[in-house]
Amino acid sequence: MVSIAATGCKSQTPSQAPKAAPPPSAARGAVSATAAVQSAPPAPAQVSPAFAARVKEIAAAGQIAGMERPNFSDYTKHFVAVYEASGYAPLWLRADGLSKQGAGVIQAVEVSAQKGLSTVDYDASRWPQRVDALKTADDVQKADFDAELTVAAMRYISDLHIGRVNPRKFNFGIDVVTKKYDLPGFLVTTVVNAADVHAVLEGVEPAYNGYRRTAAALNHYQQLAAQGDGAPVPAVTKSVGVGDNYPGVAQLVARLRQLGDMPAGSDPQGYDDAVAEGVKHFQERHGMTADGKLGAATVRELNVPLATRVQQLSDALERWRWMPLEFPQPPVVVNIPEFRLRAFESGQKIGVVMNVVVGKAAPTQTPVFTDNIRYIVFRPYWNVPPSIIRSSVIPGINRGGSGYLEKEQFEVTGGCSGADMVAGLRSGKCSVRQKPGPKNSLGLIKFIFPNSNNVYLHSTPATQLFSQSRRDFSHGCIRLEHPAELAAFLLRNQDNGRWTEAAAQQAMDSGPDNRTVNLNTTVPVLILYVTAVVDEDGSVHFFDDIYGHDRKLEAVLAKGPPYPW
Repeated sequence: MVSIAATGCKSQTPSQAPKAAPPPSAARGAVSATAAVQSAPPAPAQVSPAFAARVKEIAAAGQIAGMERPNFSDYTKHFVAVYEASGYAPLWLRADGLSKQGAGVIQAVEVSAQKGLSTVDYDASRWPQRVDALKTADDVQKADFDAELTVAAMRYISDLHIGRVNPRKFNFGIDVVTKKYDLPGFLVTTVVNAADVHAVLEGVEPAYNGYRRTAAALNHYQQLAAQGDGAPVPAVTKSVGVGDNYPGVAQLVARLRQLGDMPAGSDPQGYDDAVAEGVKHFQERHGMTADGKLGAATVRELNVPLATRVQQLSDALERWRWMPLEFPQPPVVVNIPEFRLRAFESGQKIGVVMNVVVGKAAPTQTPVFTDNIRYIVFRPYWNVPPSIIRSSVIPGINRGGSGYLEKEQFEVTGGCSGADMVAGLRSGKCSVRQKPGPKNSLGLIKFIFPNSNNVYLHSTPATQLFSQSRRDFSHGCIRLEHPAELAAFLLRNQDNGRWTEAAAQQAMDSGPDNRTVNLNTTVPVLILYVTAVVDEDGSVHFFDDIYGHDRKLEAVLAKGPPYPW
């Protein structure tokens, strides 16, 4: 992610040392490779010297030639721990053939695409032939089968639980290491002898309603993609509205109905009100100005291949798996490409929702991370970053002197004045801050979650930007459309309920300058990046990959395992 070291938000909170990244792990699926497996009973199968020798040979090599993704070096320690716990007996084979648990794992990985995963990673297409070959397999061949299924199971469980790629690979401030299972222990004690392996594997997935809705939407779009995209919607040379002549109405209506934006019924003969409503519904779902008019941008979005939408939903599921198992308090969540904030109540219910402005696509992107909102500042100062002092303030002083400073409500701190002022600002001896008030670039309130990026939520005097469909205009921080509403929501359970929205607005408009109000209970804040969102009503929304994070994720995943960790 592009650094925001020179953004307009950089100096608003005391500089924090970056959080230490978790130590690199030689094996990615567990905190401990042996902690829970030492006392685990071996699988109920007879140990064969040939079987055990072959498994040890596979472990030493860290790869299995018969797999589509043969290198499992990232799971070698887990692999060894599992078979040591079983006494090198088969995990998935019984005297009469494949165990029901093994069959359950195979059934799960065969449909792993429904979870947004790559079936190739788990040899999905090869299991029918392998199972059939067990009828005549010798002990070495059985060892290959058992080892292949063990690797596939480990990959599937880990990928489904914490994702395939560590988000820190993309410089995201999200820690998934604490979510890791003791993978060998989980496999031996929970999966291998599970009464219902399907229920166990379902329990591996994130327990968020949004994740479940996204998975359901993915399955729907996979079905649509399997039926084909259909005829493209013809291009337009100018915007088309109700009553205008447009020869592509039939293709347009077919696409709108395919995507669920227009109900089935009589076929319109022209671009009438019903067609315009369908177009408007589509535009709303794709972060566009919903005017019901068919312009070039709308046609372009209508013609995006369904396979691309499937990929966006798959990317979204990967990022859902990076989320904490649970939040200590209902969080505030900002989705960057959606330009949207949601503050949650208990039960995963949305308490507040609003538009936001985020960092420019280049060079001041808003970072992806999680932290905790600790306090709110009403009528704050804005400490002008050195980059803006050099690019704007010093030239302004040279042109207008003290008149420029007064006009912009700036004051120079650090003891510089007169002829020494500009030199002091150039050297960094002195700094500039903007006084609290309606002209302040931060607006009248800011919400602080101390972090090494010095990013926070704040109001803004530039409220006209919230009417734009694309809202990446800031220097990295996040501007709020309805800041008083969020303040009242976060403070609703303290000070005897005095913090109504009106009270928060009054504190912004006429309260003491630079007043800090601490939250009695800190509130988690998650700044995330998802270009496919499924609302509570099941409607699916797609957004532009404004920072290119989807593209980067897809490039890493395309290489196959072992994935960066």
